[in-house]
This record gives sequence, structure tokens and C-alpha cells, in this order.
Amino acid sequence: MIKKKVQKKSSKNSLKKTKDIALSIQFSLDGFSFCVSDFLTKNDIFFTEYIFDETQNSPEDLFKQIETIFKSDANLQLEFNTVTVIHKNNLSSIVPAKYFNEEALATYLKYTIKTLKTDFIAFDTINIMDAKNVYVPYVNINNFLFQNFGEFDYKHHHTILLEKLFKLEISKERKMYVNVSKNNIDVIVLEDKKVIIINSFCYFSKEDFIYYLLFTAEQLQLNTAEFKLYFMGAIHLEDETYKITYKYIKNVFFLESKNFIFKELDISKHSNYIMLGS
Repeated sequence: MIKKKVQKKSSKNSLKKTKDIALSIQFSLDGFSFCVSDFLTKNDIFFTEYIFDETQNSPEDLFKQIETIFKSDANLQLEFNTVTVIHKNNLSSIVPAKYFNEEALATYLKYTIKTLKTDFIAFDTINIMDAKNVYVPYVNINNFLFQNFGEFDYKHHHTILLEKLFKLEISKERKMYVNVSKNNIDVIVLEDKKVIIINSFCYFSKEDFIYYLLFTAEQLQLNTAEFKLYFMGAIHLEDETYKITYKYIKNVFFLESKNFIFKELDISKHSNYIMLGS
């Protein structure tokens, strides 16, 4: 089943039929969300999230859920000036530009994920860190979206996340940023505008959750009493994952967005950071 979670507090904010709007879509095996922004001002004006009761087993199962959402949500059937699609999965690898060869995309993934010869592999250019993000997009969903919207841009969620984190205030100390989803975390450590590590982990318990954070800290020789950790996404003070983190890591914060849309949303400012963070 699909649980619809419309974040707007007032129905007065329903969208009008106009071409002066842009659409951003994000999907993963755990859910689907979309954000509509004013094309001219770039301000976000509408946000909706769908959460799946169970994590989907495959891109094919995910496609069925998305197809159902598109049939029922009229806000996805409007005419948009531009469309941006975000693929959220663990099928990616960051490659420094100086080592990148577009003819060898599969080699960058073969040691970290299992790929098939038939898999389509794409890459994003991350200019701000002179690197490429090589990944496997869900082609079946891209094809479906093309049928609905025509041409659109798509990126991997690590690309979006890094671009937003790099816009934060420069800090010469190492900081850990953790983007939390239902059964997955993205762990990024930055130092002086440099990526020290970026990785994604699946977790199914609070013990899994803290293990990956402490393992990363140990590998980088981060003192758990000193380094700063910033949470984003689906985590709150009352969650067991937060409580166990604070038990072992003392400087824990939430990375809050300055996006004006949060004045009209009944959610925490650190949630949905990939789409709404600013």
C-alpha cells in the first residue's frame, strides 16, 4: 500500500494550471516525492510525499507504485516548464575527474555493486568538486516519465546532496553529515570543501545504524567526543536511532533548511533535505 502524506497545510495552496512552474521528482524503493517551484523566482511552492508501507523489491515493483501515483495525483498531470528527476539508490560511485574515462563506466561500479551487462550506466558531472558520479538509473521509470513529460534532466541523489552541502559555510574541521531514509543512510564527511568519504548503508535496526556511523568515525580517526555530526532526513529527537547516536557521539545536530516553504509545511526543517534543503 501507499501512504499519501501531503505536506501543505491549506488546500488554498493547490496548484493552478500554468506553464510557469517547474517540477522536481525524487523516488527510491521506499517512497516517492515531488516538489513544484515557481519557474521565475525558483521558490518552492508545493510539496507532496508518498511513503510505501514496505520497501519495494525491485525497480519493476517501484514502477508499478509510481504508475499508480501518476494516475491518481492531478498535480502531476499539469504542464511544467522544466522537469528534474532524482534517482535515489545505492548504485553509484564518485570518481575524480582526472581518473574518469567515459568508455569505462562499468569498471567504476564493479567493485562496489553488482551490475549486469544489460544495465544502462549514467554519470553526473559535479563541477564544484571536479568529479563524476557514476550510477545506474532506473531506466524503466525514466522511460515512463519521458512518456509523460517529454525531455527532462535527471541526476543521482548523491550529486544533489553534495552540491547542497558544498554551499554551506566553509569549515576546516571534519564534519559528518548523515542523510536518513527509512532503511538507508548516506554518510558524508567533509573537510575544507573536500569530500573525505561518501557512502550509503542499509540498516534494519538501531544497532546497524550506529555501527556504520562509528565504523566510519573509526576509519577516519574521528574523536566521538569532539567531531560534529549533522542529521538530515527522516530522523527526530524521539527516534531510537537518534538516541543511540547521542549515546556514543556527543555533538549531534540537525541540518535545518532555510527554505521558505517550511513555513507552510508540518514537517521538520531538516527533513527531505535533498529536495527542500537550502
